[in-house]
Amino acid sequence: MSTMVRIGLLGASRIAPPAVIDAARHVERVEVVAVAARDRGRAEAFAVEHGLAEVFDSYEALVTSDQIDAVYVGLPPSGHEPWTVAALEAGKHVLCEKPFACTTAQALHMVEVAERTGLVLCEAFHWRYHPLAARLGEIIEGGEVGPVRHIEAVFCVPIPDLSDLRHDPRLGGGAMMDLGCYAVQWARFAARGEPEVERVEVVEGEPGIDLSMEATLRFPDGIEARVVTSMAPDVEVRAKLEVTGADGTVLVENPLAPHLGHRLVVDTPQGSTTETVEGEATYVHQLRAFVAAVLDGANLPTGGVDAVATMRIIEACYAEAGLPVRGG
Repeated sequence: MSTMVRIGLLGASRIAPPAVIDAARHVERVEVVAVAARDRGRAEAFAVEHGLAEVFDSYEALVTSDQIDAVYVGLPPSGHEPWTVAALEAGKHVLCEKPFACTTAQALHMVEVAERTGLVLCEAFHWRYHPLAARLGEIIEGGEVGPVRHIEAVFCVPIPDLSDLRHDPRLGGGAMMDLGCYAVQWARFAARGEPEVERVEVVEGEPGIDLSMEATLRFPDGIEARVVTSMAPDVEVRAKLEVTGADGTVLVENPLAPHLGHRLVVDTPQGSTTETVEGEATYVHQLRAFVAAVLDGANLPTGGVDAVATMRIIEACYAEAGLPVRGG
């Protein structure tokens, strides 16, 4: 059995250095060895900058190479399904960036191939691997705020550059796809269930692109969740999850990247407490978990089942808003 996971990067993306290259310096049994990009010159410059040993001429050459054990898919969302499937079919484990796919059908296909090949497939929702997520789960499941009644999940970041892929529906752009996917997963995590989309309000930017979206989700046990996301140029940066129970509330400020600073506030009739949860960078925790899944068979909280569940809600939000399918 191999004792090392050799990762190849699909795409010389901005997210790859913090998510994989830098994280690998703090994780045992893993090394990032190669990159491929649409432009070889860009891949070569990226490899030199980040100390990668190998540059492949194409995505196909990388995913089929026997020098690679696992692939990090850091491409635009429209490339996630085809290249995840190609990597899995070539015998490679996959860490796929969020959003997992452009449609539920694509997500289901990716999961089917992973199950058939017996390989690890993980959606890169890095926040879920920080100890803060476990602590929040303890508070909710332990009944500190009573049965959950309402959830508010908000993630907004201004993205004013209209040439950015997130303003192109053909590449899988949109506020709900790029940012709201986190808020949807935060709501699912807090409610411990799967909702229906009850109502959606959208502000459209470029044709077919949701510049902002607010969705009301209804869970089977009556929990209501309000999911708010925006990439409008004048929006304030916000990332928060607030869970209201019958006996109090728990608020997490910055559930996305708690290693950069966060607050966990619990308010009940007995009083208010504020704490922070120690941990390494979220990407380090995520990569360590991915390596453990590949080498040790450990379970992943953001595997295929979770990815499909999140994708169903995202797709339903677009349908309710009357916007076209992403990646089309």
